Amino acid sequence: MPQAVVFDLDYTLAVPQRDRATILEDATTATGAPSLTRDAYLAAHRRNLTTETREPIFADLLADSESDADPAAVATAYRETIADDLEALPGVEAMLADLRGEYRVGLLTNGPVRAQRDKLETLGWEDAFDAALVTGELEAGKPDPRAFQAITNELGVDPADAVYIGDEVEADIRGATEAGMRAIQVLLEDGSEPDSRAIGHVEQREIAATLPELVATLE
Repeated sequence: MPQAVVFDLDYTLAVPQRDRATILEDATTATGAPSLTRDAYLAAHRRNLTTETREPIFADLLADSESDADPAAVATAYRETIADDLEALPGVEAMLADLRGEYRVGLLTNGPVRAQRDKLETLGWEDAFDAALVTGELEAGKPDPRAFQAITNELGVDPADAVYIGDEVEADIRGATEAGMRAIQVLLEDGSEPDSRAIGHVEQREIAATLPELVATLE
C-alpha cells in the first residue's frame, strides 16, 4: 500500500466561489489594467511557475499593451480577490486529518510562493500536511519530475510508494506518473475526460467521501 498521499491544491482540495475569469476581470478593473482572458493568464502562469509573486505573470501579460497598470498592483488585487473567494471542498479537512493517521500526507502546488502560501493561510491549512511545497520555492514546476521528487524527498518516501491526486492531466497526471508515482485524477464538474494513466478517478465534489477508500485498495 502507499506510504504517502500527495495532493494538488486548486480544484482538487479547494475552489473559488466564483469562476476565475470573473475574479481576473475584477482585479484588472480595480487596477485599471486591460481586460485579460483566462487562457492568456494560464499560458503566462505556465511560463512563470517558480516565482515569489504573480508580478512576473502580469508583467508578461501587460508587456505588449499600452496600459500604465502596475503589474505588482494587479497581482496583489488578484491574490486578495481569490483569497476572499476560496473555500474548501466538502469534507476535505477531516479527510486530510484522517489520512494522516495512515499515511504521510503532502501538498505540491504550482504557482508563486506568496499566492499559494496565502491560500493555505486563508484556509487555515498551514499545519494540515506533513510537507507542503509551492513550485515558486523550487527549481521547476509541475509536470517536471523534479517538482515531484522534491515532495517525495520532503516526505521521506520513494516515488513508487506515493500516490498523487490532482485534476490537471498534463501537470498532475502526466507529471506524477512520469516521476514514478501513481496518480488519481480528480474529475471536475465541467466534464473533464478520465485519463488512462491514472489508476483511479474521483468526482471533485465527492473526493472526501471516495478517495480514502480508493487509496486503501492500492497495493
